[in-house]
Amino acid sequence: MPRFRDIDPILRRWRFRPDMVQARLVRAGDGRQVLQMRIDLGLLQMELVGRPDGRRPHGYESYLDYLMEQAARSSGRFVLSQRQCQEIDREFFQYHHRRLGWLALGEFRRAIADADHALALLDFAHEHAPDPQWVSLHEQSRPLVLFHRAQAATLYVLEHKGPEAAAEEADRGLAQLQTAIALLRHPPGPEERLMLEQLERLRNWVHQNCQEEWLLQQRLAEAIAAEQYELAAQIRDQLRARHHPPTQ
Repeated sequence: MPRFRDIDPILRRWRFRPDMVQARLVRAGDGRQVLQMRIDLGLLQMELVGRPDGRRPHGYESYLDYLMEQAARSSGRFVLSQRQCQEIDREFFQYHHRRLGWLALGEFRRAIADADHALALLDFAHEHAPDPQWVSLHEQSRPLVLFHRAQAATLYVLEHKGPEAAAEEADRGLAQLQTAIALLRHPPGPEERLMLEQLERLRNWVHQNCQEEWLLQQRLAEAIAAEQYELAAQIRDQLRARHHPPTQ
């Protein structure tokens, strides 16, 4: 086998850690940037835009776009074939892996976009599934997607709009997650409970951050009015340090 196919040097330099998602942005040989994720038996390499595998199914940006066009052209009720169900699963997992990579890198806007695509896939599958059992099986994935989206949206809003707007986003995300888990019609399992606990912890932290930031803003205004500029600088440093979520 030609030696250039051997990826041992890459794997030795980038050790796998089972306790965390490992992702990085690198330059490919042609100069384009790609997202890589280290997995137990190797690594995944994904494109940054469009489908993670870089393909354009039937000339469309995604397989979902292709299916939506097929459904729109159908004269009767559009029902997914077995092959189409398999392709939905394939695209769903591609976006799942890239979403994890974006979350690990703190690319929250991109994580939100990939979560929205996964949710749109689930919605389309729910509407056009060949049987209820297939729908029920795939709806088990919705809480995890909503959990990731809520995390990403809360932290993105915190970064760009501040803690008050982030608190509202966290409340909205937690409510959506609770609804999705309730619709599964069985008591929350360990994974669902963990997602709820982590999102509640994030929501509580943001709410507390919102209240404490308001107090710091008041103190900052008072320090500036009293021409206590050294104190004002210290308060500004505290405000800048506040936008860090609790460890998950």
